[in-house]
Formats: sequence, C-alpha cells, structure tokens
Amino acid sequence: MKYLFNAIFLFSLTLSSQIPNKDKSKKSKTTKTILDLTKNSQKIEGLFTIYQDSVSGKIQMAISKDQLNKDYIYFSQVADGVSQAGNIRGLYNGSAIFNFKKYFNKIEIVRINTNFYYDKQNPISKSKEANISNSILSSSRILNTDEKDDVYLISANEIFLTEDLNQIKPLKSPKSNPNAFSLGSLDKLKSKINKINNYPENLNIKTEYVYKNRYPLNEFSNSITDPRNVSIKVFHSLIEMPDKDYKIRYDDPRVGYFLTKVDDMTSVETTNYRDMINRWRLIKKYPELELSEPIKPITWWIENSTPEEWRETIKEGILEWNFAFEKAGIKNAIEVKIQPDNANWDAGDIRYNVLRWTSSPETPWGGYGPSMKNPLTGEIFGSDIMLEYKHFTNRFFYDKLYSDSSEIMSLKNDFFEINNDDHLKCSLGEFVHEKFLLGITVNEIYNENNFELDKLKKEAMKSLIMHEIGHTLGLNHNMRGSHLFTPDELYNPDVIENKALSGSIMDYEAINLSPDRLKQGQYENMSIGPYDIWAIQFGYSDFKNDNERIALLERSTEKELAFGNDADDMRSPGKGIDPRVMTGDLSSDPIKYSIDRIQLVNKLIPKIQEKFYVKGNSYDDLRRAFYVLNSQAARAGDVISRFIGGVYVDRSTMGQKGGVAPYTPVSYNDQKKAFKALSKYVFSPEAFRAPKKLYKFLARQRRGFDFFDGPEDPKIHKIVLGNQTRVLAHVLHPNTLQRIVDSELYGNKYKLDEFMLDLNKSIFEDDIKLDVNTFRQNLQLVYVNRLIDICVGKSSSKYNVHSRSMALYNLKLILKYVKNPKGNVISIAHKNHISTLINNTFKKIG
Repeated sequence: MKYLFNAIFLFSLTLSSQIPNKDKSKKSKTTKTILDLTKNSQKIEGLFTIYQDSVSGKIQMAISKDQLNKDYIYFSQVADGVSQAGNIRGLYNGSAIFNFKKYFNKIEIVRINTNFYYDKQNPISKSKEANISNSILSSSRILNTDEKDDVYLISANEIFLTEDLNQIKPLKSPKSNPNAFSLGSLDKLKSKINKINNYPENLNIKTEYVYKNRYPLNEFSNSITDPRNVSIKVFHSLIEMPDKDYKIRYDDPRVGYFLTKVDDMTSVETTNYRDMINRWRLIKKYPELELSEPIKPITWWIENSTPEEWRETIKEGILEWNFAFEKAGIKNAIEVKIQPDNANWDAGDIRYNVLRWTSSPETPWGGYGPSMKNPLTGEIFGSDIMLEYKHFTNRFFYDKLYSDSSEIMSLKNDFFEINNDDHLKCSLGEFVHEKFLLGITVNEIYNENNFELDKLKKEAMKSLIMHEIGHTLGLNHNMRGSHLFTPDELYNPDVIENKALSGSIMDYEAINLSPDRLKQGQYENMSIGPYDIWAIQFGYSDFKNDNERIALLERSTEKELAFGNDADDMRSPGKGIDPRVMTGDLSSDPIKYSIDRIQLVNKLIPKIQEKFYVKGNSYDDLRRAFYVLNSQAARAGDVISRFIGGVYVDRSTMGQKGGVAPYTPVSYNDQKKAFKALSKYVFSPEAFRAPKKLYKFLARQRRGFDFFDGPEDPKIHKIVLGNQTRVLAHVLHPNTLQRIVDSELYGNKYKLDEFMLDLNKSIFEDDIKLDVNTFRQNLQLVYVNRLIDICVGKSSSKYNVHSRSMALYNLKLILKYVKNPKGNVISIAHKNHISTLINNTFKKIG
C-alpha cells in the first residue's frame, strides 16, 4: 500500500509539471509595453506626447505621473463650420481649467469649477467642496504604463473625437423654427483628426466632426453641400498653466472690462464679488521709469489673406491704441507684423495673434475680436480678430433689414421677448456695413467723387479695427459713449477733424452725416476716445498704491468717461432704462440728431429713382437705396422712442464728486419733445412715405427659381407698419409702462395718463373724421389690438393695473371716434371693424 501511494504521488507530480501555468502564460501573451502599442505610430512630442497610428490615424496620449492633479487651461475654437449649424470660423467656445486624475485603471479629465473663492486663512475654507460640483468630462482606460510606472498611455480618440470636452452641436431651443436646419448625429466613423500641433507649452488638435442625418427634412443654405453629412472643424487646445507672477486686477463697475466672475464665499460683505478683469500681462522693462517699453509687447499679425489696399489702414487702427498705453506708462505696447506668404504657421496657431479675413456665404458678424484667458486669473494670453469681406462690399442684406422692420408687426407673445445678445459676441461689422451702405448711397445721390467714397471706406475700416482691438485688450462695449459732441459740433469739420466722434470707440454709434453736404466732416471715429484711454489706464497702469487707483476711478463722473454696456443698452423693446445707452444714436442731443436723420432720408428718397437709373442695369441698386434709407429712418425712430419713460442711470459711488442719485427720470420737456417727434415722423398719415411712382420700380433681379419662396412684389405696407410697430413695441411694452408709473415716485412728470392720451390722439385724431389711408388703417388696427391685448389678452397679466385701466379708457375713447364713421367706403369699413373689435372686447369683460 505504501508503494502504491508513493507511485501515485510521483505520478501526480509528473503530471502537474506537464500542465502549463495559465497565469504565467496569459501574462506573457498580453503584457505589451508602450513601445509595442505604439510601434506603428508617429510619435509627436510636446506638452503631452501623442502617438498617431500610421494606418488608421487613431491617436493615443501619454500622460506622465507629474502631469496628474495639475491644472491646465483648455481652450476651444471653431476652425471652420457653417452658420446654420451655429458654428463658424473663429468662434471661441471659452476657456476652462482641466485636471487629469487617476482612478484605479482609468485616467479622468475633470473640469474644475472656478466660480468661487475661499480664503485659506478662514476655517470655513475647509468645506470649500461642499455642494459644488466639478465635471468629469472623460474617463479613459489605461492601456499600459512604462517600466517605471510613471507614464500612462490612453486612447485619445474617445476624448478628441467626441463632444466630451466641449459641446459642438448646439441645443435646439423649444421656440426655434421646427423647419430650421439642425445637425444630425455624430458619425464616429467619418469624424477624424485633421492636424496635431504639439509644443512644449501647448497641445493643439484639429478635429473634423461629421454629423450625419440620413433623411434630412430641414431647410439648408447653399453653404451646406449635402445636409446628410456636415463637417464642423474644431481646435482643441491644452495649455500649460502660466507662472504665478501675473498680478490680478479686480473689477470696478464704473469701467467696462470683460471679467472672470468669482464669488468670495468667505466674505461677509453684501457684495462678495472678487471679479477679475481680463487683460494682458504687460510688464515694464524699466519699472522705475514713468514711460517704458514692455518686456514682451502684444504682437499682432495681419494675415496674408488681407487685401493689399487695407493693410496700412488696419495697421493704423491697431497702433492707435499705443496712445492709450502711453498714458498708462507703457510705450510701444502693441506691434504689428504682416504674415509672410511662405510662413510655416497658419492663422489657427494659438501662439500667434492674427487679424484674419473670411468671405463667407452667411455670417453672424462682420468683425469679431475675442480673447483666450486664464480662468483663474483673468490673464489674456492670446487673441484673434475675424473680419468679413462682404461687410465692405455693396452686397445688401435685404432679408435682414426687411425682417427687422416687419416681423414684429403681429405684436404677439414674442413682443415681450428681449434680445439678450451674447455679451462676448460683437455685431459691429454688420452695423458698420449698414452705415457704409448709407454713406455710399448718399455719395451716389450727390454724385460725389471717388475720393469721398475712399475716405468713407477707410474711416469705416479703421473704426472697426480700433473697436475689435479694444475687445482683444479686454474692453467690452460702451453703448453710452456717443454723446460727446453736440449736433452742431458734429456738423463742423473743423471741430471734429481726426478726432473720436464718440467718447468711446467701443460704441455702436450712427454714421456722422451732415445735412449740409458742403460741411461734411469725417464719417467715423478716427481715433480712440477719452473713455478708452481712461479704461486702459485703469486696466494697465502700474499703480504705486491704492490711492492712485481710487483717484483714477473718481473721474468716472466726467462727461467724456460715461459708460454703459450691452446689459444696459436699450436696443430691443423693453430692454434697459437709460436712453443714453443706445445703439445707432449720436450726439449729446440724440432726439435732434435723429430728427435730422429722418429729415435727410425724407429729402433723399424722392431723388433715388433718377439717381440710380442706369440704362441696361437691373433695379437692385435702386431697391438697395430705398431699403437702406428706409431702415435708417426706422432706426432713428427707435432712438427717439427710448426717451419715453426713460430713466438716467448714474453708477458713481456714494459721496463721489460729480455723482448724482442712481436714478433720474428723463425730464418732462425731453419726453414731450420725443413724443412730438414720434407723432410727426412715425405715426402721422405721411410717415415713411415715398413717391408712389417709385414703388413699382423696387424690383429684385430674378435668379433662377428664387421667387418660389413667395411673391416678389415689394411689401410696402408691411415695411411701413414694421417701422411703426417697432416703436409701439417699446412704448407699450409692460416694462416701459411699469417704469412710467414707478418713476412718478421719484421725479417723472410725464405721467401714464398723459402719455397714453397723447398716443391715442397721435394715432387717431388727424384722420378719424376723414378718409384714412391704408398705412394708417394698419397702424390703427395694430394699436387697437395691442390695447385689447393689454386688457384681456394672453399678455394682460404682464401689465400693471394702471396700464390696463388706461388701455380700457382709450378703447372707450376710440369707440366714440368711430361711432358715426365718415369717409370713403374702405375708411368706413375700417372704422366699423374697429368698432366691432372693441364692442366684442367689452362683451368679454362683461
């Protein structure tokens, strides 16, 4: 038995020795080094080592141990796209702080919340992570590590070929047109990495996202070749965190800088703001000198795509800002270079600040000057400016101006919508284009020479460049800058020669046109304004102590330094409260200047049929002239209307020299002056009229089957009514009527009842006992329907009781007006229509 046991034992040992070790075998087969996994790849070294497979194009990314738990700046910019998809060349998608973290066998990319500050000396800072969520954007399995276990290899395709880092496809608003174009789903097979630029301090990856929609039903423009597959190209950049020598400068509400908003969660102050302005790091070479060059200037490159004839004007516009920097103690802060035709870098390289040109089929801007910033400090470290070529051509956006005039005529629920434009976007280029078209239209009517036209173009270009450079330096819009000169001073060439027409180049002021062409001075700003110089001093001066900073800010009450940003402006009905903070105005008397503009338009429109008649040409130039002039009169009406119920705002601090109360209602005389102008130039029977013989010539040139969209005849009544209702949209907005009542408590003398009665008389009294022309019929019906809506419509709850009472009172007055209708048949029918509407309303009220 003993021998049998031993035999069995020996046999088992022999057998076990012949069975392979599964664990060892498995390990030997699967263990591959980073070198093995990347042997068919191109190694691209830089901030993060990238490996790109030479067969498939897939990329892998190596992250070292010392790169974990470390902050990096992430930045995204659209390289190319289509406007209809909400992505267009040059669009910045903002900056963020990313952190790479290891979680067991994964590497996570975490976006850090930078909205809050905790003082480390305060014990409450120990709870700084309470109820604040960072965002895990990506989680990638570690494919392998190096021999020392301090480098981790991950697949980067799932990071850069997805929308994990940044949402590319825009969300569709519930209110958007259901037929509007939208991107399909992301096609992972077709999407690809186009280019990798890797440097020691930044990694830049260009991704082409392809969105597929097998059966598209939406409308699409000619810029989309095939709606089933649409490409959006995007730069993703990871940037090494700059050193900590940068000195943060905190915001002050009296000056307009873009900011990085931060709430101090350990402060006990009522306003616990720790907002940092966005500015460049400009350090004097010789800090002991009052004026010194910087160690590193801001270098701007003019892209080699820039038309030759514009380059010198663009350079002048950029360098104009050096005058402001000299006042801040910095000489030659900005330098300008031309990109060589044989340059080995392209304009998308974030190491270069480039002024770029495009000529796009559709674009939401004509000039755009955003900046890359460090979200932790507000430091600007790069910028671009995008310019659209079409905004310096004669091409006219009929549909744009037409919709601006007519789409609000219904005054339905969207009557209450306030256009809250993204404050980081700039539409000045489009605004400049409108002004440019007005200038060349006037030039053509008066048969002026090419010298005058060239002057207009150069002034418009220089003004636009100065404005966009201002954005790249950190300045936001100042829509209150346009009140620097009186109308008479603006009409005097000797007073304004080579000066800023506005207190700030950051405004959207009107083009300066003199009613007397023999006294025409400059059309646009030829230098930066006094506010711009002061703002640069605040942002870039090296203050010796806080008293110097305070003394500079105390100047904010000076007339030339007035400031109001996009959030303050009154460009849309019901938005804002201070009529001085407005787009499209000019002079210290905007009412008079706007009246002058309307009178100029009324003088010019009868001339255009003769002046734009060229045998053999189409009628498009004539049509363009009509639309341009008409839109300018409408814009002037907008400016005047904002004084009704307006309240002037003063943002000085308590006890500041020159400061007044924060809110001061517009004077009774100015409100009455504004209403008188509206009554005459917007609501009267002759408002916005042109010679009848002109209308039949306002034809568009046919192009193929373009007129399938609708009848081609000019919709004159809609255009005029649109001009009128955009004014009604403001003066009858619930915000305006509420403010009229509220401001009576602190000084408003133009009370609600007087205003509403004035409006009633203006729209009805002139022709209620006579024939009512078709333009006035439209206006009267829209007005009556607005009053009815205030009383009993869906919008009624948005109005205060005083407004509803006055609307009801006015309806009763109108019913008396139309009780015994007179005039021609259509006028009687119109008055009966009004009577029926009002009586039906009273029945509803009971």
